[in-house]
Amino acid sequence: MIKEAETLLVRAGDAVQVESTPGALAGLSASLSASLLLSACGGGGGGDETPTSAPSTPPSPSSPAPTPLPAPSDAQAARFLAMAGFAASSAEIATLKAQGYAAWLEAQFALPRSPSHYDWMVARGYAVEANRDNFNGTDNSLWRKLIGSPDQLRQRVALALSEIFVVSMAGLPVMWRGFVAAAYMDWLEEHAFGNYRQLIEAVSLSPAMGVYLNMRGNRKEDTSTGRVPDENYARELMQLFTIGLVQLNPDGSPKLGANGKPLETYTQAQISELARVLTGWEFDNAMRDDPGYARRPMIHVASRFSVGAKKVLDVDIPASADGLTALRTVLDTLASHPNVGPFIGRQLIQRLVCSNPSPAYVQRVAAAFNNNGSGQRGDMKAVLRAILLDPEALAPASGNAGGKLREPVQRFVQWARSAGLSSPTELWNVGNLSDPASRLGQSPLRAPSVFNFFRPGYVPPNSALGEAGITAPEFQLCNESTVAGYLNFMQTVIVNGVGELKPSYASELSLANDASALVAKWAELLAGEGLSSTTRAAIASAVGSISASTDSGRLNRVHATLLLILASPEYQIQK
Repeated sequence: MIKEAETLLVRAGDAVQVESTPGALAGLSASLSASLLLSACGGGGGGDETPTSAPSTPPSPSSPAPTPLPAPSDAQAARFLAMAGFAASSAEIATLKAQGYAAWLEAQFALPRSPSHYDWMVARGYAVEANRDNFNGTDNSLWRKLIGSPDQLRQRVALALSEIFVVSMAGLPVMWRGFVAAAYMDWLEEHAFGNYRQLIEAVSLSPAMGVYLNMRGNRKEDTSTGRVPDENYARELMQLFTIGLVQLNPDGSPKLGANGKPLETYTQAQISELARVLTGWEFDNAMRDDPGYARRPMIHVASRFSVGAKKVLDVDIPASADGLTALRTVLDTLASHPNVGPFIGRQLIQRLVCSNPSPAYVQRVAAAFNNNGSGQRGDMKAVLRAILLDPEALAPASGNAGGKLREPVQRFVQWARSAGLSSPTELWNVGNLSDPASRLGQSPLRAPSVFNFFRPGYVPPNSALGEAGITAPEFQLCNESTVAGYLNFMQTVIVNGVGELKPSYASELSLANDASALVAKWAELLAGEGLSSTTRAAIASAVGSISASTDSGRLNRVHATLLLILASPEYQIQK
């Protein structure tokens, strides 16, 4: 993917208007001849979710693992922290080097959760009538945790889960919608290190998913009116949250029928049958003067439940089964399906490590999903260990199929944490960053559809990646407009911060006298081993052209260093 990026460049002056703020980035427009990453995809498009076939000679997942890497260097530690969290400080690098990769993960698993989104919103006074029909406070709390919470791994995984089990604020027309969205993220946090089977039950019974995909209020069939159960959640539960569209081999490649075409996992008739199982669910005592229902699982109303025997895939559900029993039978059936390990495992690899994981990598992660070593299936900690400690994760990627384009949210949060952003008022007024023309083009819990901001099977058309059939989901967000919007937004926040959150660069002023040292430090913190010596030298040359005779000039050097690194293709590709 790094080589592909070299063909996706455009000079900043051609794509973005870079304005020098008074005393800030004077002279920077010339240095911004450093190229910016652009998509070869032409933007948009749905993408085919059918996995590509495995290579003819994939590495054997049963082969002995390579010799474990030695204790990480500073750059290797920074690289790992960007995958397993968002950012690396000097202290965090030292901790990781002292503990080692595996022990650092265990320490992250053991960290207590910071105050929940729901509780924080109540404590900050958002549970008032004026906020019944809006999202006031929700974005605030989301950024509070992404930027400020010490449990980086949990926050990174919760964000990843929110892009797999998608609920969007764009589709929650219900009272206390901000608390409904906040409580949903709390459930994802709670189960991020738990068991997949419990995770999908929490997702299924959450008021947020209930309203987003119409499971709440779903009623049994009525032959007199022609009403049939809503199939929306039934379809997405199978297609997106558990087993996918086609049957998979353990390495994630599709199983093929005699005609050479992928075998489907389910039929339309099976969706309709599952929809009957998912009838009868309703909010638990939703009241206009209390958002409390937002954090309670939905309850079952027997009179709305489809009567009679049911069958989901190959499992019979007797007519005597009540709604909760039927639901749990369905979830047990889906969670035990052989597709789940490779299907969900591959998507988690994509969100954390690389866009186009090898079949062998997928198979190793699927094996950890199937059995954590103690006979337990769906252990999320075991899956995360397998993903982040795999040789393919710990070694820098190479070739077009290696690495991943960092999501805009990931880039922003990494900068915010690295720059020490905090909220002195505890309001965390970052806001909605979805506008692609002036902000990031992405904001948590604001996906345009249940298919997320980008599809896991997206292959950029009209590109070398497309010709090779290489999946690169984040490129679906990348085009001329989003590149320009991202850079202009980052130029502003690097200097001024966002809302009441202000960056602190005081410790950088003494280092700013040496442009090469300044660039080397930030290149390591942000990109690990990712920036080549040529790119570092080019950035250092541009930064060195800014006078450092005053504190203002030295601060300008810091601003320029950050902007040029964050704009560089070698940084934007996590590898």
